[in-house]
Amino acid sequence: MTILNRAFLLIILGAGLWGTIGWYVKNLYAYGFTPMEVVTLRVWSAATLLMLFLVITSPEKLKLTSFSDLKYFIGTGVFSIVFFNFCMFTAIDLSTIPIATALLYTGPAFVTVLSFLLFQEPFTKPKLSALLITIVGSALVVGLVPLNLNTFQLGSILFGLGSGFGYALYSIFSKFALEKYTSISITAYTFIVAAVSLLPFFPYQEKISLLMDPSVLFYAIGLGFLPTAFAYIIYTYGLNQTEASKASILTTVEPVVATLIGIFVFQEAFSLVQMLGMACIIGAVIIIQMNPRPAKTAGISDIDHDISEQNQL
Repeated sequence: MTILNRAFLLIILGAGLWGTIGWYVKNLYAYGFTPMEVVTLRVWSAATLLMLFLVITSPEKLKLTSFSDLKYFIGTGVFSIVFFNFCMFTAIDLSTIPIATALLYTGPAFVTVLSFLLFQEPFTKPKLSALLITIVGSALVVGLVPLNLNTFQLGSILFGLGSGFGYALYSIFSKFALEKYTSISITAYTFIVAAVSLLPFFPYQEKISLLMDPSVLFYAIGLGFLPTAFAYIIYTYGLNQTEASKASILTTVEPVVATLIGIFVFQEAFSLVQMLGMACIIGAVIIIQMNPRPAKTAGISDIDHDISEQNQL
């Protein structure tokens, strides 16, 4: 197997693992955890695992250049990771895994708009086309076009779009942090800050007995390990051996995996019209990645140049 093929395989595997997030979330809901409690379990397990990984392999990457730099990680950790995970997990609870995942992928469209407003990045014809396709795709996914009252749920739509917006904020905040830190350092500090910020709000006395249950520990640690820490590490390894734009396109396997899990594991409804909408959203992501912006920016997954230089947290 060539280096390039191995890189593609690692990227696809990492993205596929991201697509399994809904499976862990749904199973934790079955034990009585709320969306915010599941967010806490994810960030704490991921932060612990990422710290251990860096301590063993690259301890210098945990060095904080300046205490004032914490403001970047408050942005990526609290305003992005905590917010978008809460919105996404709530959308999964209110609707289905496929719908929540499709709306999460509106993130690159939000990045395009925010980058134009905040950094005066050019709003090119491909970006405008991708934005319009994303809007059409979102309308199809949520049942707005054609209007389907059986699938149209305002709450799930707002939380789904909120997850996309929070997802986009990672790229915006990490744009500044990338001037001093590597992507894996940013990710580790992001989860550490997110974990610390959630520490006072988890009902430990009420949930401690549940956390002793081996099945709950399996899902909680698994959520932080396979679709988070491990997926990011192997994705980053693959990304280092190929182009970010190509990696971004490969990551669109994530919503496909998530959709298949929702349909075949949890028997969630997802119509042909909604599948067409998801295809539009994925297509818009590909258009953005095939027409990268000229200026250097951050990326979450870097989420994408923005789904591709950093991760799909």
